[in-house]
Amino acid sequence: MKRVALVTGGGRGIGAEIARVLADAGCRVAVADIDVANAAATAAALPGEGHLGLGVDVSDERAVEAGFDRVEAELGPVAVLICAAGKLLLQDGRRPLITETNLDNWQEMLAVNTTGPFLCARAFLRRRAEKAVPHGRIVTFSSCAAQLGGYNASAAYIAAKAAVLGLTKAIAREAAPLGITANAVAPGIINTEMLRLAAGGAGQTPASPASVPLGRIGTPREVADAVAFLASEAASYVTGTTMDVNGGYRMQ
Repeated sequence: MKRVALVTGGGRGIGAEIARVLADAGCRVAVADIDVANAAATAAALPGEGHLGLGVDVSDERAVEAGFDRVEAELGPVAVLICAAGKLLLQDGRRPLITETNLDNWQEMLAVNTTGPFLCARAFLRRRAEKAVPHGRIVTFSSCAAQLGGYNASAAYIAAKAAVLGLTKAIAREAAPLGITANAVAPGIINTEMLRLAAGGAGQTPASPASVPLGRIGTPREVADAVAFLASEAASYVTGTTMDVNGGYRMQ
């Protein structure tokens, strides 16, 4: 029986690439995105059969629960949860400084980037406690920006993505008795629409290929391949970790 994978933020960018890689690996994929048209288009283009596109706002508790209910009713129990939905705060095309960030902006970043993974992981774990699946996996998304304190501003995004690192460790501990692993991926400078939109910054430490030891910007496929490993049966003894996909931009 094929494993069911739910990918939030799967309508475009890295999330869409993850959906493709997981479908290639034999999963039935539920592509969830706040833009239902993008979700449906991505799902329809996936290799194989039995995929699903649906609209889900990950910051909305009811929407997350309804999304899980629909996926499990139509595809079966979710075995792989990929929390790729995210949002970057921009003001006038650049990342704002703390002094330029209002409370609504701050809370919006936390709602999408931190509360979203919490709600999705909670929904997943509650269902797997009632009905177990083999090789259960959760993969969350942090960012190299969270580890470094940012490239050049956007404290709300940095703080939200830093919180994901701690959240993922907590999930890993609580999920372990269910045989479920939980790990975070922390991409560096990746060639996405988000990167192109955020080319400008208010700070003094711009991210550029010149600052990457491998000398280039990463691709969505390279992130997706890392996620696919963590989601695979081969990663059965890897949990509570953060996988850096950054070309050496940050080494530890």
